[in-house]
Amino acid sequence: MEMTFTGGESPPVDLLEETEVLYREIAGELALAMRGVRQGEFKDAKVAAQAVKDLRTAFQMVMDERTRVEKLRRQIDGVVRGNELDFDAARAEIGRRLARLRDAGTG
Repeated sequence: MEMTFTGGESPPVDLLEETEVLYREIAGELALAMRGVRQGEFKDAKVAAQAVKDLRTAFQMVMDERTRVEKLRRQIDGVVRGNELDFDAARAEIGRRLARLRDAGTG
């Protein structure tokens, strides 16, 4: 699937990739804050609590974007509402109908 942008518009940001980068950064901050707490630096506890909140938000963003991406992939692949298009069955049905028309002959 190819997307074309007109009028000099820049392509949209890859939200999934950006969210995953954000998730990794916040996880790193949390790891640093937890190290500080383990070493007795309780001022880092507030930083750790905020990092947990940020991680939760980033995780929700990742999951939402993955859901959107998966929905688009299913649409591109021809899967809609859990039903995949069965081209073999469609081809067989067309063949059966054509055979019935041939058997009916010209009237």
